[in-house]
Amino acid sequence: MDLDTLLGESDFVTFHVPLDDSTRALIGARELARMKPTAFLINTACGGIVDEAALKHALVDHRLGGAAFDVFHFEPPADTDLLMLPNFVATPHVGGSSVEAALAMGRAAIAGLEP
Repeated sequence: MDLDTLLGESDFVTFHVPLDDSTRALIGARELARMKPTAFLINTACGGIVDEAALKHALVDHRLGGAAFDVFHFEPPADTDLLMLPNFVATPHVGGSSVEAALAMGRAAIAGLEP
């Protein structure tokens, strides 16, 4: 399915891609306009994939149901207007900071020491 069709038909869109030349600014004003006004956009992948200024305008104008991000183009995020919107949720990008993740990373490092 092409991106325009996916955006136009989806109730939730989440990103799970690296930031590279093919994904940088992947979602801008044009792509947000394709989405349903009840749709939600979730970015837990990388900052820079979504144009945050265009997202803010879409949320303020209620052209998008809501959004949730734990990554931003610049961190910490400076756009407090975006952060304070009632239809926007911001969380810290700290999934790798859990006790379980730290233990798994330590075990993987130790395993890598074995000949």
